[in-house]
Amino acid sequence: MAGAKKVPPRLRRVLQGGLVGVIAAAVAAALWLPHALDIFEYRTWDLRARLLERPGKATRQVVTIMLDDKSLAWGKDVNGLSWPWPRELYGIVARFCQQGGARAVVFDVLYTEPSSYGVDDDHSFADGLHQSGKVVGVMQLSDHVAPGLSPVWPSSAAAPALSVQGLDAWLSKTHPQHIAFDSVQLPITELLQNARFLATTNLPSDSDGAYRREPLFSVFDGHVVPSEALAAWLVGHPPGESLAIRPGELSVDGTRVPIDSDGRAILRYRGPTLTHRAYSAAAVLQAYQQMTDGKKPALDPSVFKDKYVLFGFSAPGLFDLKPAPVSGLYPGVEVNATMLDNLLSGDFMHPMSTAATIVLLLILCLGAGVGVSAVSGATRTALTYVALVPLAPVFSIAAYALGWWMQLVALELGTLFALVGSSLVSYATEGQQKRYIKSAFKQYLSPTIIEELIAHPERLKLGGEKRDLSIFFSDLQGFTAISEALTPEDLTLLLNEYLTAMTDIIQEEGGTIDKYEGDAIIAFWNAPLSQDDHAVRAVRAALRCQVKLDEMRPVFRARVKKDLYKRIGINSGPAVVGNFGSHTKFNYTMLGDAVNLASRLEGVNKQFKTYTMISAMVKERLGGAFPLREVSRIAVVGRKEPVTVYEPMTAGDYERRRPTLEVFDKGLQEYYAGKFDDARRIFESIAADDPPASCYMEKCRELAAGPPQDGWSGVWVMTQK
Repeated sequence: MAGAKKVPPRLRRVLQGGLVGVIAAAVAAALWLPHALDIFEYRTWDLRARLLERPGKATRQVVTIMLDDKSLAWGKDVNGLSWPWPRELYGIVARFCQQGGARAVVFDVLYTEPSSYGVDDDHSFADGLHQSGKVVGVMQLSDHVAPGLSPVWPSSAAAPALSVQGLDAWLSKTHPQHIAFDSVQLPITELLQNARFLATTNLPSDSDGAYRREPLFSVFDGHVVPSEALAAWLVGHPPGESLAIRPGELSVDGTRVPIDSDGRAILRYRGPTLTHRAYSAAAVLQAYQQMTDGKKPALDPSVFKDKYVLFGFSAPGLFDLKPAPVSGLYPGVEVNATMLDNLLSGDFMHPMSTAATIVLLLILCLGAGVGVSAVSGATRTALTYVALVPLAPVFSIAAYALGWWMQLVALELGTLFALVGSSLVSYATEGQQKRYIKSAFKQYLSPTIIEELIAHPERLKLGGEKRDLSIFFSDLQGFTAISEALTPEDLTLLLNEYLTAMTDIIQEEGGTIDKYEGDAIIAFWNAPLSQDDHAVRAVRAALRCQVKLDEMRPVFRARVKKDLYKRIGINSGPAVVGNFGSHTKFNYTMLGDAVNLASRLEGVNKQFKTYTMISAMVKERLGGAFPLREVSRIAVVGRKEPVTVYEPMTAGDYERRRPTLEVFDKGLQEYYAGKFDDARRIFESIAADDPPASCYMEKCRELAAGPPQDGWSGVWVMTQK
């Protein structure tokens, strides 16, 4: 559209990267929301759980009694007991815990059939449970009706006296899975009549079979059935505790438990294998027998004082080992112990909401997309990857430490999609421009400047612009005679070595090579990129080139039998710079009076037998960066206005030559004053050590013999280019 403002390249890249980021976020969300990434997320969650496993404030309040391999061996070898054990032994465990003052005892064991040891065995078991008065038994719920399972709560058993406020509304709103069941397999009557609570032993696993999230209660036939953890908590607390539920939260007597839509709380595991203090069932039974015999028990029952005790199996042959985030073989009773620990500590993990996850995903993807689009070059792009790729893992680990499950895989995948996508789009849309810039400038710009141009092409104005430049002209002294004495091959080799060494220095100082003309080098600073210190860079490059040629001179002398010296002229001033030529062939070069003067200064070196000369315009821009000596006021061919010229040098060279330079300056002032005889005598005193002084000595002799007729201005008029 006519008159429409063109979008700046930088803004265009940012918008382009932002669009790629949005698309990347959408793709990652499309994979995450249908649970396609769950299997990968679980693996990363397990790594976080193992990395950050720590005890909770109530971990020591939860202990286990394990029927382990050691206990099975003791029962068989010492008492001749085969599996299953007599239930009388479980009653003894309940009595021992009661004597020690345990808050609650949970038997994570199903007793669905009468004891194979007879009725008396079940009665002994019942007596032990009755004496304890704090036992939680378990029963198996099922989501289908089958023979041996009851679809209703049996009238022979007291229904659980447990209610959850807001349960009906929550069920109708969220329609959770793994909460409501259709049938039950009740335990034996002796357990039904003597257990303080009956809990469900159902532990739903994630899709990969691991146990990371568990519900604190289930519903059967209109009754709320607590989990083992909740039942133990209820036994250990005074009656009248209230439970309430609403979307995202279950309140247990004021303790807020974050839950998902299926009523599951995310467990915070404390450590591998036996997380809580575990006691062998054999040790408990032996201690009870020692007490019965009037002996001091090896295990004092007081270790269970005010503790929540869970009895379960850890022997592999008893088939109650489950996969968990912290271990591939984790006792089932420890899953329940962890849930109780979390409830007592009040530190269940929080699930991050879908909305918050999508917002964070969008932020990371936008950052990745814009980040890659905003930089240029392999190094900067790689650094962007290095900075952004670890963000999702770092955030997810920090979130875990703060108690949140952040979706690592979806966030990381979105970030990678944005990074790679933005890189590909940038390559496709800007690759042609970058290749054009590299092709156009690689012959006369340093790689660093080319990368800057690629990163900021808006700084490049093709077609010409007026800039304040520092212009550099150099030429080898007497090279025509040298070249005539060399074969073409030797001449080419010599030139290439010389030009390469000088060009490297110029480009290291940020200079732009305009062209080569035989042995001559023409360069400039402050284009195509702005350089506030362009004059300093140009003079420093000139001094470095002279030092480098001094180092190379012995090698060249051995090949050409002569010493090579170069003359350099530098001027600063306005010039037009840009690509000039035809549509098919062009050159990035400069035009203007300032360019012509720099060329003249290179030639003026012959007149004064100097090798580096700068103009007063350069001196003005140096700010005292280098020591200088004023050489002359000259009028060059083709220029009306005279210009003062100077010889720059290094600080060390200046200090070495200071006495001679001070004498030269005195002679120069006498020369400007028209006192040619006085000036000649001064110059003569140092002529043997200072070539410019010898030139002035001859000039003063000529002027003294034939003084100027039109008055004296102190300007040395150049008659040759």
